[in-house]
Amino acid sequence: QLVESGGGLVQAGGSLRVSCAASGLVFKNYVVGWFRQTEGEDREFVAAVSTGGGTTVHSASAKGRFTISRDNAKNAAYLQMNALKPDDTAVYYCATKIAWRSVANRDEYGYWGQGTEVTVSS
Repeated sequence: QLVESGGGLVQAGGSLRVSCAASGLVFKNYVVGWFRQTEGEDREFVAAVSTGGGTTVHSASAKGRFTISRDNAKNAAYLQMNALKPDDTAVYYCATKIAWRSVANRDEYGYWGQGTEVTVSS
């Protein structure tokens, strides 16, 4: 089970950290990805982190502003979001997969959380 938290309302230019708490799986064995979705749109890749946390990849829109990380001792992953823009408004989901390949492909992920809503006001 994956449970996201930390979403909310923030002004443009502000920061927010969303968290993903995992249970019922050997978390350290899974790649973690963050995706986001707005109404009527496909779920969009944001970032992914390898099992040990040493390798990350961020989408072009996230690069330089967002940072993905994980703490395997706490069975948790995080997405630190800085310099937020109204276009970042979305529901943010964490997901897990086994292999470090095609990490931007949402169809590769087997477990998903319920999402946490982030709203950035202008």
